[in-house]
Amino acid sequence: MREENQDWNIESAGKLYNIDGWGIGYFYIDSEGFVVASPTQDPDQTIRITDIIEEAKREGLAFPLQIRFQDLLRHRVEALNEAFKIAIEEQNFQGKYTGVFPIKVNQMREVVEEIIDAGKPYHYGIEAGSKPELMAALSLHRDYKSLIICNGYKDTQFIRFALNGNRLGKKVIMVAEKLEEIRSIITVAKEMKVMPMIGVRVKLGAKSSGKWATSSGDNAKFGLSTADILDAVHMLREAGMEDALKLIHFHIGSQIPDIQVITKAVREGARFYAKLAKYGCGLKYIDVGGGLGVDYDGSQSAFFSSTNYTLQEYANDIVYSIMDVCDEEKVAHPNIVSESGRAIVAHHSMIVVDVFGKIEKQRKPIYSLGDTKRRHKIVEALLDIKERLNNDTLNECFHDLLYNKEQAQTLFDLGYLELDDKALIDTLYWELSASITNMYEGEDYVPEEITELKTSLSDQYLCNFSVFQSLPDYWALGQLFPIIPIHRLDEEPNRNATLADITCDSDGKVNKFVDLKDVKETLPLHSINGEPYYLGIFMTGAYQDVMGDLHNLFGRVNECHVFLDPDEDLGWYIEETIEGSTIGEVLGMNMYLASDLVKGMKKQVDSAIKNDIVKPSEGIKILQEYEKGLNDYTYLKPV
Repeated sequence: MREENQDWNIESAGKLYNIDGWGIGYFYIDSEGFVVASPTQDPDQTIRITDIIEEAKREGLAFPLQIRFQDLLRHRVEALNEAFKIAIEEQNFQGKYTGVFPIKVNQMREVVEEIIDAGKPYHYGIEAGSKPELMAALSLHRDYKSLIICNGYKDTQFIRFALNGNRLGKKVIMVAEKLEEIRSIITVAKEMKVMPMIGVRVKLGAKSSGKWATSSGDNAKFGLSTADILDAVHMLREAGMEDALKLIHFHIGSQIPDIQVITKAVREGARFYAKLAKYGCGLKYIDVGGGLGVDYDGSQSAFFSSTNYTLQEYANDIVYSIMDVCDEEKVAHPNIVSESGRAIVAHHSMIVVDVFGKIEKQRKPIYSLGDTKRRHKIVEALLDIKERLNNDTLNECFHDLLYNKEQAQTLFDLGYLELDDKALIDTLYWELSASITNMYEGEDYVPEEITELKTSLSDQYLCNFSVFQSLPDYWALGQLFPIIPIHRLDEEPNRNATLADITCDSDGKVNKFVDLKDVKETLPLHSINGEPYYLGIFMTGAYQDVMGDLHNLFGRVNECHVFLDPDEDLGWYIEETIEGSTIGEVLGMNMYLASDLVKGMKKQVDSAIKNDIVKPSEGIKILQEYEKGLNDYTYLKPV
């Protein structure tokens, strides 16, 4: 526990959690210590997150709760397209920007529809990487001036779906991931008598950085070699479909933190485009793929959870790099396509979890410990350490503490230490550990073992959610997300904690947190005071929705969609609520049919009644409660 800081204020809270860094104007702390959302970065249009919570409660939604800011989605679409518009105009680039949203980043219908609607003025299209995604794209896509880019491996049915889109007048471009796909496209297109629109993915020599570095380079999963590309061109010429080759595509990874990596890859990709254009191919587009990152920690660095560039710098560098190479090669400027997904959707979604308890190392036992007439010698040794602990003896006392702790554990393992003695020793150990770590506060140098001890002293705050369902990228990849209290920020946090979810899995915890300098092992939080305590997990809009699994059968969480509206009394409203998965639904996903489950319980209840284990009235209540439970939310209910 930290000492109270009399100078604590809202600015202190903002600095501690660096909300201005990662919030980029979409989130900040108001004068009363509440986190507010500003979906259009307009300080006159803000929403307190706690107000949304109260409104959601009135509509019957329990925690955990996912909040989507639909206006923020629109703002991100506009920001991306405007950044390229500015870059093109300032550099007198002769091509156009025609971006696409990769559905894989967030396949939720409400999200995709909002993005498509926001992108209409810019002819912003869709990218699909599978047959199901293409089926969705073909139906939702109504702007025939925008593109549908088809990535991923393709079978005959996939190709037919894409060609049917071409038949309808849509600009559906199939990107070949391997040479055999060119042959398949030619064969199916001739059968259907449709001229296809084809792209080829280039396997670049440039390598990415960050957690997705393996997406690029010679050993990348997708892409054609230089020899493969030339073979593809000759195959198309022989088939009389040379004009079908419209696009050069490359992709160097997701969440690229360093702009230099992007620039290098774009220049290489542009070189391929220019050489093929001079080779006689009628190319029109260069697709720079995804990779545009977001700054999860607000450090504006090349750290994996950050980016050392702005959106405008990203657009400027892509436009300039392509233009410079094309001018050098004396070929016309192409139209630029990008598949930015994370940068569009990450900020628009957050998850609110309630803290329902905590596990703390430093605690006073609820019963009296230790008999002064009969104290174990290790207890006496620890009390002696407590008496002589000061700045001069700090190092010595720390080592003595560790020795006695180890001795106590050995004695207990051998059966020579009683429970009351062990309980007192453990209590004294954590008390002395806290004193030692506090004495190092403010020191220029803190030994690594003291830093580790401080982390061990932290509390575990028990939160009503599943890491595996709501933060799969944290669990699987170590991706960091900003997490902060959404209220009480006018008070200084006085605890250091990690977060534990409600799954029965040791990995169901969050113990890495964003920080300006590196990664924090603990999160500063407030003491639980009997009132509800809410934490916001921000920037969860990319990938988390669909990739979340059903570990322990915790299903999709409750969700609400928020829109700004100046005509509303509050200036905003909840446009739609979507109830999370019920127990019966997640059981059904695993072939536990509700009717079979109820039938099985009824047989057991009938047997219990027959054998006088329960009364008939009790048996009926048991069965009714079981049936009702199948329709309940999978997460914990407040007591």
